[in-house]
Amino acid sequence: MSDEPVKSLYQLQSLMAAAVMRPLDDESMQKTWLDGSHTSEYASKFIKPNQRLNSFERLEIYNKQYWYRLLESLQDDFPGLNSLLGHKRFEKLSVAYLARYPSRSYTLNYLGNKLASFIEQEPNLTAPDSELAFDMASFECAEIKALDAQAKPTLKAASLCQNVPAEIVLQTQPYLSLLELRYAVDSFLLKLNKAHHKTTESNAITNRTVRFSKSSSVRKHRTFVAVHRLNNTVYIKRLDKDQYCLLKSLMENKTLAEACNLLISKKRNIQNQEKLALKIKKCFTTWMELGWFCQSDP
Repeated sequence: MSDEPVKSLYQLQSLMAAAVMRPLDDESMQKTWLDGSHTSEYASKFIKPNQRLNSFERLEIYNKQYWYRLLESLQDDFPGLNSLLGHKRFEKLSVAYLARYPSRSYTLNYLGNKLASFIEQEPNLTAPDSELAFDMASFECAEIKALDAQAKPTLKAASLCQNVPAEIVLQTQPYLSLLELRYAVDSFLLKLNKAHHKTTESNAITNRTVRFSKSSSVRKHRTFVAVHRLNNTVYIKRLDKDQYCLLKSLMENKTLAEACNLLISKKRNIQNQEKLALKIKKCFTTWMELGWFCQSDP
């Protein structure tokens, strides 16, 4: 580490950021700096001691507060995962995650957007509950996305009449997520949130900052869900496999005709195909009313 004094505001900001954003060492600032020198020597280059604290101790306050804020943010955003793993396991997972994927934005809204992928990469941190933890993290990420992602102008039914199905490519709202889950984590979260003003009919999420200390069993059940937003409230809507596959095909930029024909072709007899066609029509009516489709980008 250079012995030259700090000469510019940019240099001071860089030094401060490098120190504050370093992971803690057992809830304390690391004693050794990146080059092997003592962190106290590093701190003395740009922070003066006062009557009560030396340079290292003053810098450590900022380092701790930064990390406590990140850990608290993850805990707030993933209450279900925290409840399932327990606080100690969740904190260990969070520290490891932040070490690999540090905050890179001025906002903490998407701090945990790679947490599900990280659980896949490091299953030992959540074993023997890795599959369940992945489902829960994916679901809670979808909730955050539904709450924060932009909403584009809603597609009007009249505009579809101007094109033939073979040419229609539908775009879904950025806030809409489709999930295929191995566990019924949506039911688990609804039970945990039962005392916090959720409606049974809509599954509306009205409070995302509730912390849970009690865990209960989660049923292993293949589940298809859509997580979306309506009137500034996040909703969970269960789907059956046909509905999920149809929406998934549309999200993969298949035309409306291709998506419908692909689904109908899986039915072996004409009667089942006719029933499915009526079902598709009814589903589209509901999805259009919910505003799931948006106007195409130019």
